[in-house]
Amino acid sequence: MQPFIDNARAFGARNAAGAGLARLAEGQSPQVLFITCSDSRVIPSLITGAGPGELFELRTAGNIVPPHDAGPTSEAATIEYAVSVLGVTDIVVCGHSHCGAVGALVRGDDLTAVPAVRDWLQHAADTPDGKQDDPAVADAVQHHVLAQLLRLRSYPCVQTALEEGRISLHAWFYEVHTGGVLTHRSETDSFAAL
Repeated sequence: MQPFIDNARAFGARNAAGAGLARLAEGQSPQVLFITCSDSRVIPSLITGAGPGELFELRTAGNIVPPHDAGPTSEAATIEYAVSVLGVTDIVVCGHSHCGAVGALVRGDDLTAVPAVRDWLQHAADTPDGKQDDPAVADAVQHHVLAQLLRLRSYPCVQTALEEGRISLHAWFYEVHTGGVLTHRSETDSFAAL
């Protein structure tokens, strides 16, 4: 933990003199809502090159978008705020290789020791299609990302923004072992390099 504390101190000291962060106090106007997994190997700003204020992030175990009618959730509030208040023009749902959440779903792991995780994964829609013996769970994660994108379309604010042509949706797959990013191509119904 100490290296993180030291960096936080140094970061604050470097930027106290007004190294460009002062403008962030005026508000935010990110273009993209980036929905991805909580996995520590997935760093949206590193993947996209985004600076402070450029991405509005929603991180959940397994990049799950819960059903809109699941009741008031932090995820629903984040999506609604990004679309209706911040006016993002794009939403990316980004899954990743070697995803523990999707892997657990595909394998049917016994999650009784982690009941909150087990209950959260029930929001994943259907069990993703994929090979149980694939450690990268690539096919399963890609199917899962598309299911979450479909789920996202059911949110009233997203549905309205899509109908009005104010927003675009994107399905991405990040390979943690290579750093490569694939995107879903609707014309071929497959994932290919960006």
